[in-house]
Amino acid sequence: MHEARRWAAPLVAAVAAASVTMVLSPTLGASASTPQTPAKSRTTAKNVIFINGDGMAAAQREAARLHLAGLDGRLGMDRLPVSGQLTTSPHDPKAVVTDSAAAATAWATGEKTYNGAISVDVDGNPLATLGQQAKAASKSTGLATTAQVTDASPAAFFANTANRKAQDEIARQYIDVSKPDVILGGGEDWWLPKGTPGAFPDQPAEDPSEGSLGTKGNLIAKAQKAGYQYVSSAGQLNKARNGRLLGLFSNEEMFQQRPEGEGDVYRPVVDLGTMTSKALDSLGKNKKGFFLLVEEEGVDEFAHENNGTRMLQAMQQLEKAVAVARAYQATHPDTLLVITGDHECGGLTVEENDTADESGTGISAEDGPFSIRGSDKTFTLDWTTSGHTGVDVPVTASGPLAGRFTGKHPNTYVHDVLKQVLAPHG
Repeated sequence: MHEARRWAAPLVAAVAAASVTMVLSPTLGASASTPQTPAKSRTTAKNVIFINGDGMAAAQREAARLHLAGLDGRLGMDRLPVSGQLTTSPHDPKAVVTDSAAAATAWATGEKTYNGAISVDVDGNPLATLGQQAKAASKSTGLATTAQVTDASPAAFFANTANRKAQDEIARQYIDVSKPDVILGGGEDWWLPKGTPGAFPDQPAEDPSEGSLGTKGNLIAKAQKAGYQYVSSAGQLNKARNGRLLGLFSNEEMFQQRPEGEGDVYRPVVDLGTMTSKALDSLGKNKKGFFLLVEEEGVDEFAHENNGTRMLQAMQQLEKAVAVARAYQATHPDTLLVITGDHECGGLTVEENDTADESGTGISAEDGPFSIRGSDKTFTLDWTTSGHTGVDVPVTASGPLAGRFTGKHPNTYVHDVLKQVLAPHG
């Protein structure tokens, strides 16, 4: 973004306006942040912003639409002009429903694999990833997530390991191998040796199980020697100069995922929209383009807990990140923006409030009622599981090549489209 200094200030205003019109004003038409270039009028893209609402499928999007935008409103993520569906099944001998690792591997490599695998095939062989290919094409790369930066979804784009739990090894690969230019999110525990707390104390009161876990040495110090700035607060992030940037803002995820009223907290040190804005500001300076992965992990984690209140809060924060991305794309029409989820979580349905309906207990319990914006009506959420399900996930897109997402496709199709932008060309 060679013109970044000229648009940085206007972007703040554009993001604020987009957040209001897309989240709070359901009756307005397309906001000023809607790209003016029709989706099919460009055949090439320079940049890719790929947004993952982890655990988000149609029911999560509909619940958020009602709660945040109203009966006749639209989410910002649903204003993108192209929509389709993705199937999510893995190639796992023991499962038909995917986890985040196998799903993200399908996106990042174009190959299906077993649950728990990070960009390796079913035999454990490493696969080329879009993050690595984008680097080979001289593009900048980055990630912003409310999960650990080394969690399954971001890891699949920038690392290879047979076990998603090896998060310290994933962190090492970031610094030694794939070298994303911007790394923002949680998971400081995996960057420091056991017994060596960093900016966030070991065994904090909100979760005494958290604490440094790494086995690869002090990877924060190693990153700094490799030229990364390290930040751990909103103030430090705001002041960080452009260039390689590592920001870790929590021990593990940037929230506490528990059932409602049992210590559940969604209060990130830095919100996803702010991380997205900072990443775009830095990555956009590369005249050859960039790839940015943005992920809201709270949708999935709170769905695992059947916690509708926090799940909707995470969806609201995801919408703010979408507003940032749409504002950027409005002034950079050579950017492909894609929004989807890796799988559904919770077996969620949106129902009428009916006291005569079978409510159940535990994982089959109903949740709510929840308010509908601009209405005196409410709705109920009904969970059927605390795990993932195999239903299709919606995908919406805008910008060059967006039209390719029309229709129903396997999740590996994401790789097929993004590779056209990110892989080096001879």
